[in-house]
Formats: sequence, structure tokens, C-alpha cells
Amino acid sequence: MEYTGHVAGQEASLAVEAEGLRLGSRFLDYADVAALRPVNHRVRIETLSGEEIEISMLGFSFDGFWEELLACYGERSLASLFVEEAQTMLCDGEYAVAGESGRGKIALYPDAVCILPPTRRAVRIPLCFTQELRLEGYELQLTLRSGARYAVGKMGYDTKPFAERAASAAETVKKQRAEAVAKAPAAEPFTEKGLFRTGRPEQYWNAAFGRGVCAVEFFTGEDAATYLYRFSEPREVFQTLLEEAMEAVGTHREIIYWSDEQIAGAPLYRMAVARSDAVRFLRARADGRLIHSANHAERLRAYLES
Repeated sequence: MEYTGHVAGQEASLAVEAEGLRLGSRFLDYADVAALRPVNHRVRIETLSGEEIEISMLGFSFDGFWEELLACYGERSLASLFVEEAQTMLCDGEYAVAGESGRGKIALYPDAVCILPPTRRAVRIPLCFTQELRLEGYELQLTLRSGARYAVGKMGYDTKPFAERAASAAETVKKQRAEAVAKAPAAEPFTEKGLFRTGRPEQYWNAAFGRGVCAVEFFTGEDAATYLYRFSEPREVFQTLLEEAMEAVGTHREIIYWSDEQIAGAPLYRMAVARSDAVRFLRARADGRLIHSANHAERLRAYLES
């Protein structure tokens, strides 16, 4: 929808779009937005470069503009977190993630809880890896196997139903995932296996380990390479984080090996890198690829023995 307001003291036409905000002749991609804040019927936008943009003089259109901007920014954040499932529940509530707390949208999906604040700290919490979901008063605490902790709550009458549905979804998705992983094949030297998203049991991965190195084979119907990783953590720690990261990234394998320059040119992937610890984890440990060819098995063995 189009609006009229003032930007930097000058009247300008405004349009909230799916991928960004049009400010007169300027287009501001959501990938460049660090935070959105309403202040005295004005909207302040903080960008990643440190610029502050103030939109004022929206008049009676302020509420509509703000709500539409939040909704589009949230939808773009969900896309950057590779959320594809149908939403189960959406609430307004409080959240706490590492280094930040506040109010925002809290969404429940069949396989995840998503926190959608008006900042770059949107996060998708996979229910299949939750070690604990505990409702304490008006706050639902979620702890993953890796030790990552999150909290959502104070959603009014929706708090308890949200917690109950999240617990039920976690139980269901863990059972579905365990059954699907058990059916997925693996052959030497690949000794570990896992799924990307639980809803797609036909798409899975295998992992082979050496000393401080790991090779991952994707089985998605478009498999042309083996992905290599080098790590310094204990293998058990790395493997736990690898499983969470594969689930988060899904089959978007290019985000693992693209250069920083390529990522910079792809706004959605820039958002993914900014929001997802899992994406940053994989990119930090990526050690190249082995393209499938006649001597693939020999080169794989040499890498695992290096």
C-alpha cells in the first residue's frame, strides 16, 4: 500500500513492499535494516550501516503503515529463516534471545517456534531438538540440545494454549523425525545420518568423520558434490551443532559455500547469515567441496585421513 509522509523533513511517497520499503526514489531492502521503532507517531529505522531514518507526518495512516511494515518485515525474516510450513498460531508477546529482549510476534509452526521482533534478531527454534520446554508462570522456556536458550511469553490468554501446542508439536515432530531417520540409508564411510526438515523425509544427509574433519553427502535429488568441514570442537559437540545446522539450512546448500561477495549480492541470504547461528556455524567451518567424479571415493578417503 502507498502512503505519504516526511523523510528527513521532506514530503515523500512511501510504499511498503515484500522485500523492502520504498522512500520516494530510494529503495531500502529489509536486509539492510537493523531495527524498526515507533516513537511518538514517528517510525525510526536503524540500518546496519549506522544510518537512522525517521518517517513522520503520517497522520491517520500511522497505525496502518506501522502494522504493514512490521508484517512485511516479519514475513521477509521468515523467508530468510527458510520457513515453509503452514503457521499454527501467531501471538503478540515478550521474547528473550541471546543479548536481546522485548516484544514482538511469536509464531508457532508444526516443527518450530519463531520469534519475530522488529529487529534483525528473528530466530527459528526447531522443536525436534528441544531438550526442555517449560512453562513458568507466563513464560515458556525452550532449551535446545546444544544448550541454546530462548524464552517467549506474556501472550495474554494465548500463553498457556501456545505452550501446550508447542509441547504437543515437539513430541510429534520428534517421533516423526526418529522414524524417518531410522529408514534413511547410510553406507561406509558415512556413519551418521539425519534429515533436513522433518516434513520431507525423502531428503536426508549422511556424514563421515575423520580427525577434525567431516564430509557431508546430500540426498535431495540434485546431488553433485560432497561438502567438507573442518572443526576444532570435540566431535560430539560438532555433530550436535551440525545436525541443528542442517535442519536450519535445509537444502539451501549454496548458502554454505558462496563467497562473502556472493552473499552480499543476495539480500535474502544476507538476512539469513545475519539471523541464523546455524548458517554462520556452517560457513565458518566450510572447507570446500568434492565434486562427484570418477575418483570421488579416492579423494574422499584422502580427505578423511588427512
